Amino acid sequence: MARIVMKFGGTSMAGIERILSVAGRVKREAAAGNEVLVVVSAMAGETDRLVQLCREAAALHDAREYDVVVASGEQVTAGLLAMTLQNMGVPARSFMGWQLVRASGVHGNARVEAVEGALLDEALRGGTVAVIPGFQGVSDDGRLATLGRGGSDTSAVAIAAGLSADRCDIYTDVDGVYTTDPRIVPRARKLDAITFEEMLELAGVGAKVLQTRSVGLAMRANLPLRVLSAFEDGPGTRIVAELSGAEMEHNRIAGIAADRNEARVTLTAIADQPGTVAAVISPLAEAGILVDMIVHAATPDRGSSDLTFTVPRASLAQAMAVIEQRRAAIAYADLIHDDAVAKVSIVGVGIRSNPALAAKMFETLAERSINLLAVSSSEIKVSALIAEAELDLAVRVLHSAFGLDAEQAA
Repeated sequence: MARIVMKFGGTSMAGIERILSVAGRVKREAAAGNEVLVVVSAMAGETDRLVQLCREAAALHDAREYDVVVASGEQVTAGLLAMTLQNMGVPARSFMGWQLVRASGVHGNARVEAVEGALLDEALRGGTVAVIPGFQGVSDDGRLATLGRGGSDTSAVAIAAGLSADRCDIYTDVDGVYTTDPRIVPRARKLDAITFEEMLELAGVGAKVLQTRSVGLAMRANLPLRVLSAFEDGPGTRIVAELSGAEMEHNRIAGIAADRNEARVTLTAIADQPGTVAAVISPLAEAGILVDMIVHAATPDRGSSDLTFTVPRASLAQAMAVIEQRRAAIAYADLIHDDAVAKVSIVGVGIRSNPALAAKMFETLAERSINLLAVSSSEIKVSALIAEAELDLAVRVLHSAFGLDAEQAA
């Protein structure tokens, strides 16, 4: 007997017909003798509808009441799935996220602190399938709190870790993790397995399969994940701590990620002295604006420098306002911005031991006259900021250059 968490996204729960299909999958796992917990998202489009209602009710609304409204979508699907399972002869009951998940931080983007598993353990020991709305928990002051967009993935992983599940299966509208977006490269290959590190980097630089926080939580708990299709049977993609020797060689570069959610900001002629960069970045951090790629180019003979960095495109206006408010303290000459940029990244454990892979990336882009506006790297990732108009071409040529096309890997 295994203890399994199954998480179903919004497209999987979009209507009674699809909920019936989900119930069939859950029934098969339960019939195999497994203890099953199911975490569900709201029906596709429902959260957006609820968010819009909040905006119409009050532009400056109470974040705590916002959470009450937007969390209701998951509660509806949890109840409907429990009813459907009961009608199919499967013992099932729904719980509420606030009964199980303790959360802290900002309402609307709270973080999981702990999972209270006693209620779930009792249900599972009695042979009952537990159906849980994702995306929600309870704050320290006893108020319902939501976990931010994609928070149902985080709920599923947190509950799986908290109840020592054997694995967590994430059912989505794709059949696994691909080497890149198949809409850009139709020859993209589905990966049999990928490491937590690689998946975390891919999620962080634009891949939309899994929410970044959920991958990080699974990695810390060493909880095996699988990404599977909710609509057809298949092995999906395993997300694990380490690959086998053959898998590691095959996945020298695991994938190419593309992110259009980028904007570039440049401050010219700032002082070339300690503390200047902090004077720019610290106010942005205080405003909750994520700064990604940073290039600081000094001109020693002039005693000044230029600072370039990227922020999420949706945060560009706010970032510009924060910097303009501090113009006197920062003392820059010009403030330049560009939102027609994008980020392309190569990700793979092979980068750790083979520095030639980064060189190959730059050479490949240069051969197609794709200019690099900024570069950043980690132990297993190299990212380049380029013109957005060149992003699809960059992804395609890198995908081929690293042997990731399906026919190349066959």
